[in-house]
Amino acid sequence: MDRKALTGILVACFAVLALVVPHVTAQNCGCAAGLCCSRYGYCGTGRDYCGPGCQAGPCDPAAAPPATNAVVVGNIVTDAFFNAILNQAPASCAGKSFYSRKAFLDAISSFPRFGRVGSVDDSKREIAAFFAHVTHETGHFCYIEEIDGRTDPKKIYCDPNVPQYPCKPGKRYFGRGPLQISWNYNYGPAGQSIGFDGLNAPETVANNPIVAFKTGLWFWRTNDVQSKLSGQGFGATIRAINGIECNGGNPGAVQARVTYYNNYCRQFGVAPGGNLNC
Repeated sequence: MDRKALTGILVACFAVLALVVPHVTAQNCGCAAGLCCSRYGYCGTGRDYCGPGCQAGPCDPAAAPPATNAVVVGNIVTDAFFNAILNQAPASCAGKSFYSRKAFLDAISSFPRFGRVGSVDDSKREIAAFFAHVTHETGHFCYIEEIDGRTDPKKIYCDPNVPQYPCKPGKRYFGRGPLQISWNYNYGPAGQSIGFDGLNAPETVANNPIVAFKTGLWFWRTNDVQSKLSGQGFGATIRAINGIECNGGNPGAVQARVTYYNNYCRQFGVAPGGNLNC
């Protein structure tokens, strides 16, 4: 077969692939016309994109999520609320000059469903639950990174059994950000969805407060924490965030999360609901 003929065959093959392979883009919605934005923030077609959790575009009506409400999250997460948490951290904490309400509000612009699903009370409970976990995970916004994450040789958090997210030599995937995102299998897809190199530069989460909040919101959305809260109660969110604390694993940590949640619900004027413990 001559070179010209071979080239023609290859061109034809690529043309066929272009027709059968859906267009996929790693982004937080903003998809081109005719494409769905999947639950994970990717653009494409077919059930994986237009099925359950589809956020925008020609979603399957039977699988589309409920419409958002008119809640303005910034009206609930006021300066007073946010700073009341932040001000409990000692002045020496790295997070004092890192976390801010503005960074949080900038981050949620990429997650338009956060705090805006169900009734107004549902929204308040979701926001209270998110900040209850954030308060516990960061020590009132004190910690940007997991304690001893940089120095403890055990805190590399690389799972070689997830080959699609290969760990990079010299990189550590310990907890960072408001929900302390950990492991290569979280950094990889979070980076793809949010728009940073999670595997090659996991430290970005500790250097950019907006990215940090986005990782927390990504984890929240990816693990369907909102639906667990509305369907099963706050206890189910503890299991979703850090299940090793449940079933007697760390009752003190569980109680701390529940206490924060109750406190924030009280501040928002909403009942916390039942099933508070995991």
